[in-house]
Amino acid sequence: MKKIEALVRPDCVTIFKENMRSSFRTTCMTLLVPLTMLAQDSSKISISGFVDVYYSKNVASPSTRMNTLRNFDIVENQFNLSLAEIVVQKKADPVGFRVDLDFGTANDVVQGIAPYGTTPYSTLTNVQQAYLSAVIPIGAGLTVDAGKFVTHMGYEVIESKDNWNYSRSLLFAWAVPYYHTGFRLMYPLADNLTVAVHVVNGWNSVVDNNDEKSLGCTVNYAPAPSTSIVLNVMDGFEQPTGADIGKKTVFDFIVTHQLSDAVALALNAEYGDERLAVMGAPSTVLPTWKGLAIYGRCTIGAKSALALRGEIFDDPEGYATGLGVPGLDVKEITATYEYKFADALLVRGEARYDFANATIFDKEADVRSQRNQLTFLVGLVAMF
Repeated sequence: MKKIEALVRPDCVTIFKENMRSSFRTTCMTLLVPLTMLAQDSSKISISGFVDVYYSKNVASPSTRMNTLRNFDIVENQFNLSLAEIVVQKKADPVGFRVDLDFGTANDVVQGIAPYGTTPYSTLTNVQQAYLSAVIPIGAGLTVDAGKFVTHMGYEVIESKDNWNYSRSLLFAWAVPYYHTGFRLMYPLADNLTVAVHVVNGWNSVVDNNDEKSLGCTVNYAPAPSTSIVLNVMDGFEQPTGADIGKKTVFDFIVTHQLSDAVALALNAEYGDERLAVMGAPSTVLPTWKGLAIYGRCTIGAKSALALRGEIFDDPEGYATGLGVPGLDVKEITATYEYKFADALLVRGEARYDFANATIFDKEADVRSQRNQLTFLVGLVAMF
């Protein structure tokens, strides 16, 4: 199921809202309260979090009140609670853990595509991450994490405050997964070279939908203190079918460079494909998707910054986006200005222009009648 369907379908919206209400109390009682009691030893356990809200306006005023091809800022002309998150963490010394509890429409999207649905694991839909961590004294130290954790793929992350722009890129929304369940091993081969191996159930799942496990790999190399080069790979069977069917492979390439004290640059490239069966035939098809995003960020004094992002996403079969448009090519340009009121409140204003080679965007009641989409957004994140 594609990511955007979680909020576009009315029945899913109802399920997610009911699930949030029913699981909130259970989740907090079983996880948050015991961990808060442990946090009395502040030298070992830390508690942090934030509340993220936004207002988005689509110039075309679609009757659906949805921004096409967005994942977390999908709601248009409404005030929205995107994400409220509480993080309880103990660093591995040599054993630790991390638990992230999430609530909001962004979390509905992240968890809504899980194959297990809302039962019998409804409490897990508010757990973005929950994993044990240990450092094994082998060489420079082998770190082992086991549980549910966010993906290693992509330059951007779920939390808007940790990105340069408020809205997420097309690559983050459509090219890579959100989270995994399994374990990962990380080892520093040198001061500037770290490798990691991931063995997980698959894309966005707690319970696997087949008997195969998916494999991931990360190579992080820093040729200079100001430059980082990362190669991520994800490979595995993601369909509930047999051998050679449903094999999905994604390559993720990231380069970051600190040009000066005020200016930073980044590049993210993706390529993915998935082998699928043809209904009623022994043959298979291989849909592909690929894209490139370029970022720039300039700090202005101690409290403000300006960030720009430009990207292109190629979805030849219309498979990754779920739109089914052959030869689909989508581009977007985003400009984001941010200002920090002290360290606790981050305010962002954003303008974004999406455009495509097909009529995939809505205008008022005319569905898929436009080739472009212009949106404006104000986001506020309060942190503690």
